[in-house]
Amino acid sequence: QVQLVESGGKSVQAGGSLRLSCEASGSILSIKSMAWYRQAPGKQRELVADIMRNGSTNLADSVKGRFAISRDNVEKKMVFLQMNSLKPEDTAVYYCNAVIEKALLRYDYWGQGTQVTVSS
Repeated sequence: QVQLVESGGKSVQAGGSLRLSCEASGSILSIKSMAWYRQAPGKQRELVADIMRNGSTNLADSVKGRFAISRDNVEKKMVFLQMNSLKPEDTAVYYCNAVIEKALLRYDYWGQGTQVTVSS
């Protein structure tokens, strides 16, 4: 079991920056990857960025060059999403995700979400 708590969402103007944080607790050592997803009103949840246990990262094309995902490399229980040059289309609820794989089964854990609103 993994519990995730996000923070950092707020309302900002276009061109601004935000840093989202996600703190994991529970079976941290079993986590294979962590990620940020977002869901805008009326749209499906989409992957924004993820980071593997080995530290490799992946960013959605829509945020490349503007967002960056990172983590604390000591306890590996905090994941961050640095968002720069924010656009109104980045407005969404941002969710932290953790994946555990056990006996070839994938288990996804989700935080409660944090709202990011970008005004033009």
